[in-house]
Amino acid sequence: MNFRQFSCGQTGAALFGLAILTIGPGLISTALAAPARTGVKAGAAKSASVRAAASGAGTTGAGAMATALAIRHEAGGKIAKFYQGRGFQPVWVSKGRIGADAQAFLRYLDEAELDGLKPSRYGPDKLREAISQANRGGPEDVATAEVALSSAFARYVRDMRKAGNVGMTYVGKGLAPAKLADDAILRVAALNDFGAYVGGMGWMSPHYLRMRDLLRAAENKGADERTIEVVRLNLERARVLPSAAVRHIVVDAATARLWYYQNGRMVGTMRVVVGAEKTQTPMLAGYINWAIFNPYWNIPDYLTRDNVARKILSGRTLKSMNMEVLSDWSANPQVVDPATIDWRAVQDGKVDLRIRELPGPANSMGKVKYLFPNDEGIYLHDTPNRDLLVKEDRHLSNGCIRLDDAEKLGRWMMGKAFDRHGKGPEQPVVMPAPVPVYLTYLTATATRSGVALLTDVYGRDRR
Repeated sequence: MNFRQFSCGQTGAALFGLAILTIGPGLISTALAAPARTGVKAGAAKSASVRAAASGAGTTGAGAMATALAIRHEAGGKIAKFYQGRGFQPVWVSKGRIGADAQAFLRYLDEAELDGLKPSRYGPDKLREAISQANRGGPEDVATAEVALSSAFARYVRDMRKAGNVGMTYVGKGLAPAKLADDAILRVAALNDFGAYVGGMGWMSPHYLRMRDLLRAAENKGADERTIEVVRLNLERARVLPSAAVRHIVVDAATARLWYYQNGRMVGTMRVVVGAEKTQTPMLAGYINWAIFNPYWNIPDYLTRDNVARKILSGRTLKSMNMEVLSDWSANPQVVDPATIDWRAVQDGKVDLRIRELPGPANSMGKVKYLFPNDEGIYLHDTPNRDLLVKEDRHLSNGCIRLDDAEKLGRWMMGKAFDRHGKGPEQPVVMPAPVPVYLTYLTATATRSGVALLTDVYGRDRR
């Protein structure tokens, strides 16, 4: 280990079984199990199959069966794979009509420019025509609208998840927005409460939805060009964050606040202390893999030079600061007598030292630190300096994130009591599963009168 880096539901087949009981197995085996056909013959087969299913008018499930048959013939490509997995049952139809879920989706398409997208790419007007025809026509019309909606939805979600370069560094696989196939996008949506998922834009981060609302408000209230530009920049930063369905942590260095999410909702939030202007908390994503209880704090080189050496030369001792000098950065270093050190040379930057603060009540790491691999030496940790957490401006750390309630966050990550660890220094505890953490920078917020831009402490909004 390099110690230097630590410086700071029900399936479609089951649903389809209802139709089997009412219509009978013969029709299903001939109409649905047969391979798809193309051209004029396919159209004729489609019409014949749908008419055969619809001929059971008045029989429970006949209409649903006819719609499933029509979808079977209408869907193609990855969309077909999705519908095949659910017995060709529709997702946009409720009580025989294409209704509220589709209307919610169309409202998003009408506003797609907020997402940096062109509404015309998704054909909202043609979708409205197809829906209107479906709600007054037969199973074939329903299938046409159903498949068109699903195709447009998959395209829209995929486009929304495309992220540009916003300065986020990803340390680990699966952290950056992934390019998903149509069937995967639709399958995730169908596994959720479909209406709530579509209406709440469940594939995006709650922070993205907030920035999207801010952008709409800024444009509607005639905000100046600079404000709109910064809100759009924040929207792009939020675009790379996961949806609330993904178990993860978000730290916003602009507001000095942390949120954690699971199963589609925010589980908790807390104040944090983040990096100062000169020691900024980077935009970074990684996996928290382990915790260290009773931690040492390895002092960063610049603090050893600018702070520790200066205090030693002024008469302080390492013992009074609860620190010790080590021989090297290996896992088993030797303790060095501080009297043998040329502290003037250390202050002048001519000698590099490894100094660490010993565990204890006053240790800057507090009781625990949560580590994730990164080249910046950034991690989350407890703090004994509680007074800093009540300040309005909490850009006060050396880059790492000091937690208001490290124990609460630890219980959530570990899923067990916080005190299951040894008494000695540097007690490692491996997380039951890696926890994604995203360090971002969101400088726009809502006010009663509209939108306000926060102080750009790190100067990242200046392009």
